[in-house]
Amino acid sequence: MTKKAFHIFMACVLFIFAACASMGTPDGGPYDEMPPKLVSSTPGERATKNTLKKIELLFDEYIKLENASEKVIISPPQLEQPDIKAVGRKVIVELFDSLKPNTTYSIDFSDAIVDNNEGNPMGNFAFTFSTGEKIDSMEVSGVVLNAEDLEPIKGILVGLHSDVEDSAFVKKPIERVARTNGSGKFVIKGVAPGSYRVYALQDADQNFIFSQKSEKIAFQTELIATSSKPDFRLDTMWTDSIHYDTIVPVRYTHFYPDNIILRAFTEEQTNRYLVKSERLVPNRFSLFFSSKSDTLPVIRGLNFNEKDAFVVQESEYKDTIQYWLKDSLLFEQDTLSLALDYYASDSLENLVLTTDTLNLVPKKTMKKVKEEKAKELEEWKKELKKKQRRGEEPDTVPPATPLDMKITPSGSLDPDTWLTFAFQEPVVSIDTSFIHLQLKQDTLWTDVDFAFEQVPGKLLEYRLAGEWRYEQSYQLLVDSACFRGLYGTVNNPLKQTLNVKKQDDYSALFLRINGVEGPAFVELLNQDKPVKRVPVENGNAEFYFVKPGKYYVRLVMDHNNDGKWTTGNFGEKLQAEEVYYYPSALELKQQWDVTQDWNLESTPWDKQKPQEITKQKEDAAKTIKNRNAERERKKREQR
Repeated sequence: MTKKAFHIFMACVLFIFAACASMGTPDGGPYDEMPPKLVSSTPGERATKNTLKKIELLFDEYIKLENASEKVIISPPQLEQPDIKAVGRKVIVELFDSLKPNTTYSIDFSDAIVDNNEGNPMGNFAFTFSTGEKIDSMEVSGVVLNAEDLEPIKGILVGLHSDVEDSAFVKKPIERVARTNGSGKFVIKGVAPGSYRVYALQDADQNFIFSQKSEKIAFQTELIATSSKPDFRLDTMWTDSIHYDTIVPVRYTHFYPDNIILRAFTEEQTNRYLVKSERLVPNRFSLFFSSKSDTLPVIRGLNFNEKDAFVVQESEYKDTIQYWLKDSLLFEQDTLSLALDYYASDSLENLVLTTDTLNLVPKKTMKKVKEEKAKELEEWKKELKKKQRRGEEPDTVPPATPLDMKITPSGSLDPDTWLTFAFQEPVVSIDTSFIHLQLKQDTLWTDVDFAFEQVPGKLLEYRLAGEWRYEQSYQLLVDSACFRGLYGTVNNPLKQTLNVKKQDDYSALFLRINGVEGPAFVELLNQDKPVKRVPVENGNAEFYFVKPGKYYVRLVMDHNNDGKWTTGNFGEKLQAEEVYYYPSALELKQQWDVTQDWNLESTPWDKQKPQEITKQKEDAAKTIKNRNAERERKKREQR
């Protein structure tokens, strides 16, 4: 071979290798993005006069079911759980309840059916048949929200009753049902034309009846009436899975009502009984009841004299009560025996006087307490000897255990803040002349006035307020033995410096609210946590001394004027107190006063709570579409 021929041959070889390299690795071709298709069924789709309780659905490819127990809902509801399974290209549903005559059955699969290879979901697929001569095809839809915070509720049952008597909800199973998705939305299908009552039910015992007060419920006092009309929506026409052709109007049947909003709540527990009693330490014991009461129980000592024997610490609703024993001789008793008279619910939930006998034994005995104190004393003596050997002159009297006292906040202070004094045992005496609040003027500390009181409803907490001035320094001095505890302990002296922030460090928010009827209060929220609360007065809510930042706002219609949200009651036809959210965040900046108008009715309840603070997020769209578009994009980048 000549040298010229050799060069030509090598050039050809290099060209072939380059061409091969540019072809790239085969990627297997486009993805399958087509969902399964129903080929046939037994009985036929929308069949009438059906008597078969075993339903078989045949698809054009192998399929599988995902989360069938959560997603598939059968209406009318089945008291005995049906058997639902996927076998090859089939879905088989076997019903065990008797079929009701002249009834439309719907099996709503949602997106539970997917193909076996790519997981393409079939979408909102429902199969219907009737045991009568016609198919009922009406639909009603809406959303279920938690009444207290407008959170969408996922997975709660929503149902219809054609029996419009109020008692139907507590006596008869719901007739047509659906289950809410991650957005709290529901669609009840296969509904006959007519008027209904609509309910939501978190069905703990799966009997489709409101049978337990612990079940979350929702109801509407007004009846709903089904209707429909021809309508159209804009739809996208695709040439393939990547390219769309045009957007065209598509006719469909619009079913009403389609905007039902149910606010769900759990009724207040009224069945009252003694949950437990406990005596963790010798000097106190606690009683826990299942629900609130207007009165405290009566204690009769069986092996001790109960007269003036306790300091009583009660919760707001008297459902948790702590008894601090005054007499140290009672501490020594291994067992306190007592008769407890209190009101408890009978089988008809009527309150009747009940007597229980309790024998209270401490988990930590007095012997154990003495052993711990003896050990502490022994450790102190060892440390004393070490100091004496080092030539130090330590205090030869063992230190007394002080009354534990915690004061908050510390350091910086807002102008509208109370100082809180929290104790670990009841305080039996206070000498307020031992408390000094001083303002720094130039280099001198000058006594200033203050207010001091017990925190309402809090046995172990007190609070102090001064006339806090911007950019000023204060000094709080608490002398020793200012506070004396129930067991003879006294506080150690305390000195704490407090600095009030600059006026420029704050913002203010003024809300002008339209739609408030009766008592109400507004909460300023950091995320969904309240940081400030003010009452609504003459349609206005005013927040001062607000730290700069992003906030959200919630309003509660406080119909009973008790300062908190109150749940509803189905038996009394009482809805939970209404809650409203301002539908967007408010940005508050230093030195800015923000005035905001707010019409409570301008935004529907299900659109009010901002997504940023909504915890229950919408279900992830179960789709694997656009993979071909992504595939094409990557191929273009490689060229």
